[in-house]
Amino acid sequence: MAHTTRRGRRSADPWGEAAGTVAVVADETGFALMRRYASFRFTDHAGYLRRTEELLRSMSGRHGHTSVALFDPAGFAEFCEREGLPPDDSASRARYTAEVAARGATVPYEGQPLARLVPALLAETVRWETWELGTDLLAAAGSCPRCGAPMSRCAFQRAAGLLTEILQRAEPGTHHLVCSLIAETGPLMAALTAGRGEEGSLELPEPEALVLCTLLAVGVATGDPGGLVLRSRAGGAERGKPGGSGEQVRGWSLTGGRLRGLSEAEVFAAYCTDARTGEPVPPEHGVVYRGAEDVGPGRCAEP
Repeated sequence: MAHTTRRGRRSADPWGEAAGTVAVVADETGFALMRRYASFRFTDHAGYLRRTEELLRSMSGRHGHTSVALFDPAGFAEFCEREGLPPDDSASRARYTAEVAARGATVPYEGQPLARLVPALLAETVRWETWELGTDLLAAAGSCPRCGAPMSRCAFQRAAGLLTEILQRAEPGTHHLVCSLIAETGPLMAALTAGRGEEGSLELPEPEALVLCTLLAVGVATGDPGGLVLRSRAGGAERGKPGGSGEQVRGWSLTGGRLRGLSEAEVFAAYCTDARTGEPVPPEHGVVYRGAEDVGPGRCAEP
């Protein structure tokens, strides 16, 4: 007879309410760096990935939730030096995994193969790092000279308004928006794919929208140069796949915290010129290049 509690229920399984995280070394270069530690006993990257996938399947069967983080060997070495931990120790690697997971740059494991999971993990890590850097740049921007509010709040509100206005001007369908910025720390980029319904409703993925708005807010706050590109496909297109026929491309330059619409010729020149050589390249099949209207500076936050 199965053991029961006084209330007649089966005893609970604590593993079913636990969560687990695995950090994976994504590339051969990072794996080579980890080979210097004797306690890291894997000999080849392909075999390491197979064992990691086996571990994920096992943990997924035991835990209520399993997530995957990126294991950065350089970041791990800095973590051990900062915390005074021996790097050649499995316990130190476990503590680093917990540190990375606590920051939030993880993706859930749902049985997908690592070949599909790792690119998603790398993209999530880039998004998270871009958001962190953008947040730091906004925090250092001081106060808004127009309204006196903290620039972090004011610039973000203005950026959100700019994003909403651009998407509301667009026709119903699927829209892929890319924001690039030449910040003082180096080039940054963020992207999102949004849907606009026939009745004007907007469907935005919150994590991607947060990062793109943060990056756009940095440009608004600092005046650093950058740009926005919008690739649009009429309603009925498959979401998340901006390539293919029937697309329209528009662009804006971000200068002095303002968005200037690019003309059709400017967009065509940007897309049909090799950035490295300056030589012309043929236009994409089925893509129409359109001019864009200027977008206003946006409203400041309330003081």
